[in-house]
Amino acid sequence: MKKKKRLFIWLIVVAALAILLIPKLNITSDDTDDNTKINPKSRQTLVDVWIVKPKPLQNKIFSNGTLISNEEVELRSEISGKVTHIMFSEGKRVRKGEVLVKINDSELQATLKKNKSRELLARDREYRYKQLLDKNLTSQQEYDLQLSELNSVLADVELTEAQIAKTEIIAPFDGIVGLRSVSIGSYISPLTPIASIQNINPMKVDFSAPQKYFGLVKEGKTIYVKLSSTGKIYNGRIYAVEPKIEQSTRTVQARALIPNEKGELTPGAYVEIDIVLENLDQSILVPTETLVPDFEGEKVFIYKNGKAVPQLVEIGIRTEKEIQITSGLSIGDSLIVSGIIQLRPNGSVRINKVD
Repeated sequence: MKKKKRLFIWLIVVAALAILLIPKLNITSDDTDDNTKINPKSRQTLVDVWIVKPKPLQNKIFSNGTLISNEEVELRSEISGKVTHIMFSEGKRVRKGEVLVKINDSELQATLKKNKSRELLARDREYRYKQLLDKNLTSQQEYDLQLSELNSVLADVELTEAQIAKTEIIAPFDGIVGLRSVSIGSYISPLTPIASIQNINPMKVDFSAPQKYFGLVKEGKTIYVKLSSTGKIYNGRIYAVEPKIEQSTRTVQARALIPNEKGELTPGAYVEIDIVLENLDQSILVPTETLVPDFEGEKVFIYKNGKAVPQLVEIGIRTEKEIQITSGLSIGDSLIVSGIIQLRPNGSVRINKVD
């Protein structure tokens, strides 16, 4: 009897709660429906729209390289001997043709003096025999012997002068001389390094590119060289390309020239390189974040008549913040650039801002 009484009481409580709650649920539902009917924009996604315009684009690839001197040689003597004069300062500029080092040539100078005396005598005898031959007072054979003697002496003079010239080490081009390794009084030979001389304006840079770009990395192409130590960028131009692919790395080797009037670039430095393969004037570039992965490829959303319409696109060159669209978009299209995650295909959208 008590159990029935308790059950009856519980039924009354449940009924009372139902009477209290049901009107409120109906009111809430009615309010929501009314708000939706009154303000349909509450279901629309607020988006920013970007009007597609053509932009210039450079098709570039990235590499790294090493700076080298335009010209560089290690100064050495062609003959052995004692250094008598050093006529350059370390680390200073020199001009082409300047004498940098002088080797003792006293013996050669004496030999040259002797040969010059022989030359005077041989010339005089050749002249007298020529006069006698013209008057038929001597034979052709006698004259030819004197002429041969003169030519022999002249050859000796020329040889001695050439040997003397080798005692002077001259600058082969304009440049900067490095640290010297010899002093006055040093006995040097052709194996003795004296100093190095480098021409650093312009500079050269050696770099490589993947073999698939072999036909695009050509003479005359522009490159941008970034010096990692300072971050400064310099313009250069390719002037030579290796005519074969490097087998071990499958890359093509190339070399470019970079102006270096201020001497800011140093041989041996590591640099980062952007290689401009081609300039595209009318390219469609969109922000990278507007692309959405899809089973069929990549897609973007276009604003059409209040809807977010999905559009499959084909992509091309990537930059730091943008990507080239090669197919799927046209100039003048309204590209949705915000709220991409909340968008649904053909869902209702409302424009917040147009760029």
